[in-house]
Amino acid sequence: MGKLRLFILLLLLSSVSNAQWFWQNPLPQGDFLKSVHFIDQNTGWAAGQTGRIMKTTNGGTDWVIQSSGINKNLLSVYFIDENIGYAVGYDGIIIKSSNGGTDWVTQSSGTDSYLFSVYFIDQNNGWAVGQYGTILSTSNGGADWFAQSSGTDENLESVHFIDQNIGWAVGWFGTVLKTTNGGTDWSVQSSGTGNDLYAVHFTDENTGWAVGYEIILKTTNGGTDWASQLGGWNEIYRSVHFLDENIGWVVGWTGTILSTSNGGTDWSAQTSNTNFNLTSAFFTDTNTGWAVGDYGVMLQTSNGGADWASYSSGSNAWLEEIHVADADLGWSVGQNGTIMHTTNGGASWNTQTSGTSRWLRSVSFIDQSTGWAVGDSGTILNTTNGGADWDTQTSGTDFRLESVDFIDENNGWIVGWNGTILNTTNGGASWMFQSSGSTTLLWEVEFFDQNIGWAVGQSGTILSTTNGGASWSSQLSGTSNALYTICFIDQNTGWAAGAVGSYPWAVILKTTNGGANWSSQSSGGTSTSLYSIHFSDQNTGWAVGEYGTILKTANGGANWTPELKSTGNSLKSVVSIDQNTVWAVGSNGTILATTNGGAVFVEDKYATSHPRGFSLLQNFPNPFNPSTTIRYGLPEDSKVSLVIYDLRGNVVQNLESGTRPAGWCELVWNGQTNDGRMISTGLYFARLVAGDHSQVIKMLYLK
Repeated sequence: MGKLRLFILLLLLSSVSNAQWFWQNPLPQGDFLKSVHFIDQNTGWAAGQTGRIMKTTNGGTDWVIQSSGINKNLLSVYFIDENIGYAVGYDGIIIKSSNGGTDWVTQSSGTDSYLFSVYFIDQNNGWAVGQYGTILSTSNGGADWFAQSSGTDENLESVHFIDQNIGWAVGWFGTVLKTTNGGTDWSVQSSGTGNDLYAVHFTDENTGWAVGYEIILKTTNGGTDWASQLGGWNEIYRSVHFLDENIGWVVGWTGTILSTSNGGTDWSAQTSNTNFNLTSAFFTDTNTGWAVGDYGVMLQTSNGGADWASYSSGSNAWLEEIHVADADLGWSVGQNGTIMHTTNGGASWNTQTSGTSRWLRSVSFIDQSTGWAVGDSGTILNTTNGGADWDTQTSGTDFRLESVDFIDENNGWIVGWNGTILNTTNGGASWMFQSSGSTTLLWEVEFFDQNIGWAVGQSGTILSTTNGGASWSSQLSGTSNALYTICFIDQNTGWAAGAVGSYPWAVILKTTNGGANWSSQSSGGTSTSLYSIHFSDQNTGWAVGEYGTILKTANGGANWTPELKSTGNSLKSVVSIDQNTVWAVGSNGTILATTNGGAVFVEDKYATSHPRGFSLLQNFPNPFNPSTTIRYGLPEDSKVSLVIYDLRGNVVQNLESGTRPAGWCELVWNGQTNDGRMISTGLYFARLVAGDHSQVIKMLYLK
């Protein structure tokens, strides 16, 4: 009966979302949302990470994921009517729909710069703005887009027009531009601030507002003069929307919602009931409005913001690993002691009480009742009733424990930091240290039986044992890349995968003789680290990693093909029960599932998109905590340097140095200095030097 319920539910979800992978947690989805737009009280769209577009026709009670056909992050969506709409985002992407979002068609923007905002006044006339002062315009519904001269190199974050001629654009360092001839000419207005401005909205040719970092500005003479209405230390206002010259709202970081009924003379805080960053708000009348933001948060009000209701549900705790016992039963563990459990194949996930707030890194069950979870500070938990109760076991160490694997109710192994290997032969009543022969961090352990097992870790480490861990010997991996994951389907055939190394492709290794020899497999040009690999048989396997990367093979790894991304969140663990039924979990509470193995594939974005020029793209997320991704493009092989500076010009981190091949490269900065210290709240600059070319982006770190 459980399998039947699972099949029906997954079939329905798959047909609704038109995707090969679909969301089980959080719901309706967990990607960051960057923009929301409604055409009436019922019909609206939201857009965001990894090409995410969602539509509602009942005021937000239900949202349906639409297929945009792209993997790039979308930063702005705008619909003219129930049929015609546009969305813009990373790498100059512009897409258009003529049937309410059922189908989306890519338009040629002629730029690789990120586009942050799009605005149309009718079916023909529209504008988009973005990085490095980019302004594009169209007079034929996007069939052709032409660059306009902005006169600035600063990023432009928002654009708003009141008719075909009069419009404004705002951006970094207090930039305000105005045009009175449709953008043929743009003139600089004095905002009176050097703070970044993220959104602009006008109700007529005279009255408008701009919001940004620690500031709300207003003008009553078309921008000739701007006056500050509100500030606030570390307040970041991301979106402003007014219905008339009096009634308006502003939303921003940490769930901030402000409202005014007198044009901003007074602003009042509204209760959003979320601490997540809000990035966009839209109102259709004085009562009905919506706000969206990070982690897929979706809010709605029907009384002008006196009350805000959330239409997103589920946990947003980061998940590190998933274990399934069968088609119905599964567990996932992660942040702050989170343990999630399903008894219906993921149709619903419920939180179990772990009794700890420590981060849990791994979980292993031997049947429906008996399991273990391990994590930070030597934490080991055990349950004998399917997780209804979890008891603490004594590990004898304070080191972080990264992986646990049991083969029966008695015999299990744990690995972790400083080369830690623990073994029990009595179900964890006592744990004994085994010698790994190294202090190298070990990421994962897997045993085939009581004697034969493997562990992988930093610097290409692969250890093996044939006597239950009484002795461990090193195997030659042929790589210095970190290996995060290992999977064997028998005592001979196995795979390991891990980090991007000196050559910017993720490593995948295979052995057919128990690890005596490991050979490298092509990861298909994947330039993101892989955190988990799992095979259902000798042919069919999946690997998952950073930024929602999912690879699949149907021939034992001879070929790995990227699957259509369903999230931009990092995926930390993947598991299957057969060739079709698979789950993946990761950051921000992400739980994805598929019942067809993820059958539809697309080419990797790095293989299909060659940079048109030297380009340093804006980091994402920004602001950030604790880490952020920096992406740059090279049209040719180049010697590059990427350095992080603080406001005083001091070097904070030398992130990249050396010769790199043509193409796109992504780096993750973990917010640390060269000597390993965490940075303080504030502004930082990333400077890319490639040959004779150099570019700088600004980044904001918030604690």
